[in-house]
Amino acid sequence: MLVFAWLAWGLAIPKRPPAPTQGQQSSPPTVLLHPGWSSRRIADELKNAGVIRTANAFLLLHALHMRRLKAGEYLFDRPENGIEVYDRIAHGDIYFHTVVVPEGFNMFDVASAIEAAGLGHAQDFLQAAQKNATLVHDLDPQARSLEGYLFPDTYRFTRTQSMQDMATEMVRRFRQKARELSLIPEPGAKTISNRESLDVHRVVTLASIVEKETGAPEERATVAGVYYNRLQRHIALQADPSVIYAALLAGHYNGEVHTDLEPQSPYNTYKHPGLPPGPICNPGEASLRAAMHPANTNYLYFVSDNNGHHRFAATLDEHTKNVLAYRHAVAATANR
Repeated sequence: MLVFAWLAWGLAIPKRPPAPTQGQQSSPPTVLLHPGWSSRRIADELKNAGVIRTANAFLLLHALHMRRLKAGEYLFDRPENGIEVYDRIAHGDIYFHTVVVPEGFNMFDVASAIEAAGLGHAQDFLQAAQKNATLVHDLDPQARSLEGYLFPDTYRFTRTQSMQDMATEMVRRFRQKARELSLIPEPGAKTISNRESLDVHRVVTLASIVEKETGAPEERATVAGVYYNRLQRHIALQADPSVIYAALLAGHYNGEVHTDLEPQSPYNTYKHPGLPPGPICNPGEASLRAAMHPANTNYLYFVSDNNGHHRFAATLDEHTKNVLAYRHAVAATANR
């Protein structure tokens, strides 16, 4: 009789999740079960976390069922009995952290999003992104990091995944999208049918600048066309976002843009003609499309209209007038 009472107490009666102690956050408790842990280690971890009443009753239940206990992070935010806890772990009801990577996030932004989601330190992800460029060397042998290939999307990660695992998943998503866009061939195919293979490095690098230069979807192809025109005529791109990126890499960016910021950096497109050495952020689908299919125009310049769009010009005289119009618009806004 005592055994049945003990089993009922240990396995059948729901247990409330432990309340956070003073100084802890008020979020529900999670338990992280690592791959390779024994059933005894798992039971002890659950008991120590206050999720089950007794490790021995949990182990007895496991001996009767012998289901595979799956590693992962588990969230306990409601009362559950030992049987329910066992079923969840055997089923693999893992808790995932959501990480949103918007278009235009650079690897520093992605690292911060990883940390904000509770998946680890930003610096660890940044190191993974900087040291694993070989993940994309088949696409871009010039890649110095995974910048440009951490595809913008909504991801679900668990804390059992390493930073390299997370970066690899983002690169996998890039490859999937790049195949859909016919930027890279399907697996096993040497070339893309009916089209010469594009220079992935060039496309992704330019797309990253387009992504940072305009948020207006209808302008992206035109902006890409401007930069291709400047490249063909050997005119410096003079892209502010690349100057900002140079400062970010050097750890000197303070929120202000100066064309002479980090003058020695090859990412400073005011000081160095041509494309920067690599992408300056992670472009989305629309910017990749724009870089692959730029507008055919004679524009060489553009400047903001202070209203979310840009004015484009083919000559320096036209551009100078557009710059004056922009300055007047800024002054008028400041005087309101």
